[in-house]
Amino acid sequence: MKRTAVTVATLALALAGSAHAAPSEVARREIAGLIGALDGSNCRFQRNGSWHDAAEARAHLQRKYDYLLKKDQVDTAEQFIERAASQSSMSGKAYRIACPGQPEQTAAVWFGARLKTLRINAPATHPPR
Repeated sequence: MKRTAVTVATLALALAGSAHAAPSEVARREIAGLIGALDGSNCRFQRNGSWHDAAEARAHLQRKYDYLLKKDQVDTAEQFIERAASQSSMSGKAYRIACPGQPEQTAAVWFGARLKTLRINAPATHPPR
């Protein structure tokens, strides 16, 4: 009986250590805001050498985000940018964004700037660091 209790306790600790928290409501809003910022723009999105319009890019990034959510691999907007919106998970090539009247840039830089703007415009919803 004692051995079973130790085994159960060890298993519970192992599972607790590997569990990830789901994104907070703030993180979910920020990620939705980032995806929406691209979808609502006239920017083009380059993925693996091919350019896509904003709606196609939004759909692609939403699929990647949904996949990461299922795998408990995204808890913050920064993780979304790093793990879904910066580069191809297949080729490792950086995504690029080209917007009218602006220089082409990496998607990581573009999304980082959008996240900063989202947080400036909604400071009461961002938790203190």
